[in-house]
Amino acid sequence: MDNSSSKKIDGQLFEKIALSGANNLKANLKIVNDLNVFPIPDGDTGDNMYMTIAGGIAGLKAVEENSVSKKSRALADGMLLNARGNSGVIFSQLFAGIADGLQGLEEATVEQLGKAFKCGVCKAYGSVSQPVEGTILTVAREATDYACEKNCGNSTVGKFFEDYITEMKASLERTPDLLDALKEAGVIDSGGAGLVYVAEGMKLAIEGREVETGDDFSKKAQEIDFSRFNENSVMQFGYCTELLLQLTTAKTDVTAFKTQPLIDFLESIGDSVVCFITGTVVKLHVHTFSPHKVLEYCSAYGEFLTVKIENMTLQHNGVSQEDKKPKRKRARRKFALVTVATGKGLTDVFSELGADEVIDGGQGKNPSIEGFIEAFDDVNADEIFVLPNNSNIIMAAKQASELYQGSKVHVVPTKNFGHAYAILSMLDYSLGDGDAIANQMVSDMADAVTGMVTSSIRDANIDGVEIENGDYIGFSDKVMLTANKDKIAVYFDLAEKLSASDKTFMIVAYGENVTAEEKNKIEQGVGEKYPDLEFYQIDGGQEVYDFIVILE
Repeated sequence: MDNSSSKKIDGQLFEKIALSGANNLKANLKIVNDLNVFPIPDGDTGDNMYMTIAGGIAGLKAVEENSVSKKSRALADGMLLNARGNSGVIFSQLFAGIADGLQGLEEATVEQLGKAFKCGVCKAYGSVSQPVEGTILTVAREATDYACEKNCGNSTVGKFFEDYITEMKASLERTPDLLDALKEAGVIDSGGAGLVYVAEGMKLAIEGREVETGDDFSKKAQEIDFSRFNENSVMQFGYCTELLLQLTTAKTDVTAFKTQPLIDFLESIGDSVVCFITGTVVKLHVHTFSPHKVLEYCSAYGEFLTVKIENMTLQHNGVSQEDKKPKRKRARRKFALVTVATGKGLTDVFSELGADEVIDGGQGKNPSIEGFIEAFDDVNADEIFVLPNNSNIIMAAKQASELYQGSKVHVVPTKNFGHAYAILSMLDYSLGDGDAIANQMVSDMADAVTGMVTSSIRDANIDGVEIENGDYIGFSDKVMLTANKDKIAVYFDLAEKLSASDKTFMIVAYGENVTAEEKNKIEQGVGEKYPDLEFYQIDGGQEVYDFIVILE
């Protein structure tokens, strides 16, 4: 059905455009992923944005009421917990703001929709400590301002989205003029491009031409093995209890409601507590043996929008019982550390050095906010230190730390594996104060540098380095340093550019496709060029990077 001439958008239409927008993004993932400033095969902006919105669609579809307010809120809540990567976090905040703007509306006029989009832009900008223009933020802001200016008064939904996308595309083409890194790499902003594909999918749905990919986004029906719990069983793990609670003025003073008493209650009867309020809706998660007490307590403040209670002993979705069953709770301690790694070798090394939980953060697998929260639960400590090890993961880690209620969380802004290795190799909790320990970690990582070697997926000229498609390239953080057809030559040129001769230690993590002959060449070359260096080799097993070299 063509809704272009409609002057209002209800919950049903909102669901259609959100689904079509997500599907259109999925259909163009490779294009978005390839818009990477560095021409390397680890672009994951599209994947991050898609997994973020896909994580919200199932909750959106579960809302039966034809309410644009409730539909948009369910989408935003799901996106929040599934957000990953900087683009995904900003994307989730954009929709959280839109949901704020639509709060309490069964259907929205075009003018109300425009105001909600403006709320989304404000919330997205507010989620970034130092907003950068020439990114998804700029594209969303300029498109929203233009569409609102053109569609004041008695406009249609179709006209609003037509103007929105027209300016969005123009804004996207201007991003290289605002961000030198994009201009130098010859690309437009990938996050902005992802947003354009979402908006185009939405517009097609408004016109009655929804984009379909075959994925209905619903959570797969759970194949529960009831034999796992029978008349002779004894409950060991309790119930995973999740709910959305709509606060109501008939039961409480909504404006004065605070989550802390609720959090204190949940912690008294369970663990793995996540609890936050958006508008007048409380979202909570707890593992408890007494889910009825959760319902009884919460019912004093409002009415339930959704409730999910699952016996944590049962097997789901064909996952092995050993993998699926909850971990036994570790004894509570003062401090614990969560970090991110890619490849079994690096994961093992970080664990051996003292990391309590190592989250897999390889290609296309940036940890979600919910993934961090689960890790915080697992380590069970009063204070938790987080090493993200990638500038694209720091935002998600910080968002998770703000949502998490069970511990004080310190996010140490590590941007590479060298930072993490330096911190872990000198890990010491004897200072006793979490803030002091976090500051010491920042100092410990100051002298560590990390370089990476991989292959280029296109021609480029970055930081004065001329690159041809297929070249091996070496870089450190966001700085391109060398390119060559010879992988080994790139490794040693990179080491030289990173002043290896002035360092004490060199650690190299070999990627999964590095041959024994190449490893021998590296070992022999280091011995000849840097005889005074202490040299350590790790079979890292990482996918994208042939060599990760850490120097201290």
